[in-house]
Amino acid sequence: MADNLEQQIIDLLANASQPLAFSEIYQQLPIAERTLSRWLMRLVASGQIQASGFNRGRRYFLAALPSAAVSPESLFSPESLVAINKVRQALIHREPCTYNKAWLDHYQVNHSCYLSDQQKALLRQHGKPTSHELPAGTYARKIFNRLLIDLSYNSARLEGNTYSLLDTEKLLINGIAADDKLDIEKVMLLNHKEAIRFLVDGIKRLETSSDTIRSLHFLLADGLVMPQDAGQIRRESVRVSSSTYLPIDNPERLSQQLELIMKKAGQIQDPFEQSFFLLVHLAYLQAFADVNKRTARLACNIPLIRNNLIPLSFNDIDKDDYLSAVLVSYEQNDIRPLADLYVWSYLRSCKNYWVTAEAIGVDLLRVQYRQFRRDVIREIVQRDLHDSALQIFIQNKIQQAIPAEHQAKCLADLQLDLENLAPWNIVGMGISGAELSSWLSKK
Repeated sequence: MADNLEQQIIDLLANASQPLAFSEIYQQLPIAERTLSRWLMRLVASGQIQASGFNRGRRYFLAALPSAAVSPESLFSPESLVAINKVRQALIHREPCTYNKAWLDHYQVNHSCYLSDQQKALLRQHGKPTSHELPAGTYARKIFNRLLIDLSYNSARLEGNTYSLLDTEKLLINGIAADDKLDIEKVMLLNHKEAIRFLVDGIKRLETSSDTIRSLHFLLADGLVMPQDAGQIRRESVRVSSSTYLPIDNPERLSQQLELIMKKAGQIQDPFEQSFFLLVHLAYLQAFADVNKRTARLACNIPLIRNNLIPLSFNDIDKDDYLSAVLVSYEQNDIRPLADLYVWSYLRSCKNYWVTAEAIGVDLLRVQYRQFRRDVIREIVQRDLHDSALQIFIQNKIQQAIPAEHQAKCLADLQLDLENLAPWNIVGMGISGAELSSWLSKK
């Protein structure tokens, strides 16, 4: 049924002479509005169809070409590929190594950088859907179900879980488990649900601390490890599969290193750098008997959720590429392959969540440029601008402050706000009632 519905939507758009509105698609398909909305969102996110416009003006059309699979050569830098090829050799050809404490010690907070300035600028450009003035976690709560499904599915998939995306949604949203799957796979996904809810609901009070990481591990590991090991620093040595890396085996040293990691992480000002730092060092330490990489993947979302940035769901990452990138960080203390994956997957996550927010009626660009519009409107009213002077002023302001790809939308929102300007919607603009009345009288 699902495959048939997907094909019906694609065929409908392929045969249309122009892009179609949601209502036009809905009229021709015998399905519920919510179901259609969900499938359109998925098809846009996967690249099979495209969409433009917002709300009632949104139109859907067939993508020019299907999304091609990403090869390692196009995903990783040449330097990263060299490092990856080393860890893909047989174990006998790779040097044994132990935990390198100096790697963490040499990291200087807010001076050392794992992500380049160019990478962080790119992530900020795509990852800021809302104003930072909103309370912590506001954006994550708005798209909670999508975050819950995507992050649970992808994080579990990287551990070998065989639940499909659709089966994951049925389990986490409707409580319906797949008949042909192992119980351990179901528990893994349900544990992700509890851990993600813990992050989103508690983000205002969560500290960047070892206690937070241990709580996160407890929720992710409960029922998958011995009860006494969930949330507890391990007391026994562990080996990392397919690696020459041998982690610390002393509980006291593990506790001390975890404290140092979290102390440094808490001092990092850039949320993306902090996120990536947590992803790297929590997995590398291997503080717990199992479920270390899962804990790192969820922990790296703490600074993103706290700063109302789009979360990282690890979308579309190949399992073997991810494992190789992690092993490079373990055996060579080289974070470049993992950084390549982090940035690439984050941009994929951004694409999916922008689509989700639009589908549920969250006009992210309108929210993002709200303060800009208020400032411009205040100047227009107080300077008593009208007609051509008004239009020239608006065009100059938008061209100076708004990225080219957002200018048309911002202009439309600004004009709409001016048309509907009234005494009850000037709150926060710094405009007096008398100033507004004077401006409206000459409109």
